[in-house]
Amino acid sequence: MITVFGSINMDLIATTERLPKPGETVAGNSFSTAAGGKGANQALAARRAGRTVHMAGAVGKDGFAEPALALLKDAGTLLEAVKHADEPTGTALILVGGDGENMIAVVPGANGTVTTSDADLAIAAMNKGDILMLQLEIPVPAVEQALAGARTRNITTVLNLAPLIDDAARLGRLADIVIANETEFERLAGQENMGPDEREAALKRLNGETGQTLIVTLGADGVIAIRDSVIFRTTGLKIEPVDTVGAGDTFCGYFAASLDEGLDFEVALRRAAVAGSLACLKQGAQPSIPLRADVASKL
Repeated sequence: MITVFGSINMDLIATTERLPKPGETVAGNSFSTAAGGKGANQALAARRAGRTVHMAGAVGKDGFAEPALALLKDAGTLLEAVKHADEPTGTALILVGGDGENMIAVVPGANGTVTTSDADLAIAAMNKGDILMLQLEIPVPAVEQALAGARTRNITTVLNLAPLIDDAARLGRLADIVIANETEFERLAGQENMGPDEREAALKRLNGETGQTLIVTLGADGVIAIRDSVIFRTTGLKIEPVDTVGAGDTFCGYFAASLDEGLDFEVALRRAAVAGSLACLKQGAQPSIPLRADVASKL
């Protein structure tokens, strides 16, 4: 079983021919809303991959609460651990350029009310061998409490170091498995402007120091990872991206689901990379997450 302890948002999405420079105004082409939040995205990805998933987090008591949970509910995600706070539901303001790249500003809202007590409740409902997935869009004390509690109960923890915050490197040392993009991994390793050789050396060093499984997503260049001192590499699909929002979350959710299913680590990486590629072919974070059968057809 997988529990995702993290953020739940509504995404407000505008598309433009190109992303604006600082201080610049550009004309938009379209506007839409979609359920999002890194936690909710990853939970939906794991659920669409076919696993039993509990979502733990918070929404508000406003008009965004129900649509923020709608796709999770429709997919059969278990939502008993989602509380309704007095703060408004979290929102993400997203600009997507014509090349598929994006800029995002996140307003935490109800996500900021998630506490260490919520972490304790989420962990108490889990069992040895379960998987706990976390990100960094809820308060740091709650994330830290969940990681510590999971360790005492032999629960496998998967931490996605996104968004990149000041405590990312410290929290990254507390998880069994860390998933990061290139920039996030540089923060974890304490080294900037890494080339491929420096990245591989840093992976080996950190794995040797901590014993953690470390996964670095490289966009179009695929994925590099280390587990038990062995380096793994894989790639996704060659695509023309429409919208990269949610691709990383899709990777995380499918990876956790693959581990929960008992798949080989290398197979899990490839499956997650393919799922992340497919998520770039549609707009919106959650609407773009592919179904299990769609991913299987591309493996």
